[in-house]
Amino acid sequence: MDLILWRHAHAGDPSEDLSLDMSRPLTAKGERQAARMAQWLNRQLIDATKVLVSPAVRAQQTAQALGRPFKTLEALSPGASVEDLLKACRYPHSKDPVLVVGHQPTLGAVLSQLLSPGQAPAATWSMRKGAVWWLRHRERDGVQEITVHAVLGPDSL
Repeated sequence: MDLILWRHAHAGDPSEDLSLDMSRPLTAKGERQAARMAQWLNRQLIDATKVLVSPAVRAQQTAQALGRPFKTLEALSPGASVEDLLKACRYPHSKDPVLVVGHQPTLGAVLSQLLSPGQAPAATWSMRKGAVWWLRHRERDGVQEITVHAVLGPDSL
């Protein structure tokens, strides 16, 4: 199974009023980042790729840059758990690749759990805004393997 994690692109600074966090839009820089990454992703993704997106405005706008249908899931909201995200993706059992557009620190915690199993939960990895981590899971001779297929930031495209 391919699991592609895409952190939403650059959004405005968070307000002290946490009730406004879900409505923060992308900045002009974020729109450019999302467009660049979407262009690259669209050249790589197969048509059967499932796109799952947080309901936060900044994640929705990031996903819209792909121009593909996507499903909005509350389980991917800011503050979601690693377990919520992996369950929503049906990881590692999905037949089709899954692209998740979500948030830190959840995406970094997923990377930490999948790529550094057994490490302390405080070892959450950092993921830049607009970046993509593409992981590939397979079972070979009864052994679970995860490889990093690609890691890209929007500024490297």
